[in-house]
Amino acid sequence: MFSSFFTYSNPFRLPRLLGGDSGSFVNIKPVTVHHIETSQAKSSRTLKHLIKLNHVNHAIVYHHLQFHNHMPHILGSAYLLGAKPDHLRAIYDEEAKDLEAWKDSPGEVSDFDWRDFLGDRRYQRAYVDFFEDQLVLVGYDWHKVLEKFLFQGKEPLINALIGGLGHPLIHLGYAYEISSREIAMEALGLATTSYNFLHKYLDDPSYTKPCNNSSQSPLEILCRIRADKRFDNIFEIEGSDNIETLFQNHEAAVLEYWNTWQITDPTGDFEASQRAAAALLVASHKPGHYDFFIVHLLTTSHAVRILLPIIPRKYHVALIRQWWLLTIAVYVAQLRPEILLTRITDYDVKGKDWAWADKEATEGKFALDAHYVKAIRAMKEAARDWENDEGFYRKAAVRFAAEFEGWGGFGLSTMN
Repeated sequence: MFSSFFTYSNPFRLPRLLGGDSGSFVNIKPVTVHHIETSQAKSSRTLKHLIKLNHVNHAIVYHHLQFHNHMPHILGSAYLLGAKPDHLRAIYDEEAKDLEAWKDSPGEVSDFDWRDFLGDRRYQRAYVDFFEDQLVLVGYDWHKVLEKFLFQGKEPLINALIGGLGHPLIHLGYAYEISSREIAMEALGLATTSYNFLHKYLDDPSYTKPCNNSSQSPLEILCRIRADKRFDNIFEIEGSDNIETLFQNHEAAVLEYWNTWQITDPTGDFEASQRAAAALLVASHKPGHYDFFIVHLLTTSHAVRILLPIIPRKYHVALIRQWWLLTIAVYVAQLRPEILLTRITDYDVKGKDWAWADKEATEGKFALDAHYVKAIRAMKEAARDWENDEGFYRKAAVRFAAEFEGWGGFGLSTMN
């Protein structure tokens, strides 16, 4: 159980799970936990009430079961960037406009059959109800519920967090960061309803194979993918609908590059992956709109960073490789845009600092756009972790915040 593995020496830090082997793991400090359930600050109390209100009123997937509820993501990000209570309420009102009420599932799920409905989004209400019923059995310790379903069994859900463009992973990160039982149960609901074929690449070790042309640089490998003619003209237009087709028709090529990244220095390699995530969003941008699907590679990378210090060490490399598999899939699905690092490294911030970026995220023109706010915060947190970045993340965040005019990268089916 989680309680037997955690140490609570600092109540303002994430509890650290001490299980797992002592071999390949990422040595990174836990982030500060913001205990909104017990905090007396007005902004914390406002966030707590809005998270609960969303949990009660709004489904986690909506619009023909295609779109994900991002309410906890933008509320959590804005709060952690210093948003005032009035702004948090404005965010809620704006996000709620498009969300939908819960609908009854075709049936209930139980301890005996909960895996029978994996990937069926019609069961979202039933899954969330099921996980909340589990809370009663463990004294409402949501950490114990997560431990049971994320890490136990032959095919644990920890290996299935990148379905649905990584939204289960993102949700789980916010659950820990603001210590929210509601978001934690929603994260499990998303993991079960977004469950798809991608889990098998982590659960089945036969897909992991040695590579003769390995690299420790995700960006270098992405450049190779861009130059690989096997991916030429396989899609006419970008969009997430391309991902399943990519694996159906080009699985071998995708897995070749998945295995090309050799993680021999987990901490340093994870740092390289975070740099790649920021570069994918900002250094691949051309005049016009930023790519909606590529931004998920940045926000899922941030979620990985939240989880690494607290999950068993034996899952560290697997979780990073899970992110890498999603990254390759999205990059190819979005037609392999050119990544020019000079778009970040040579950018003149003209005196703009993180305080300016924070203000843009909480008071600017796009302060009610969930992915815009999350992206700025993800880059800010990366800058805190990797102090020798030579201003890389600040330049990336300032350029993104200054140039952002909306999202692009949608396929026709998504737009329709």
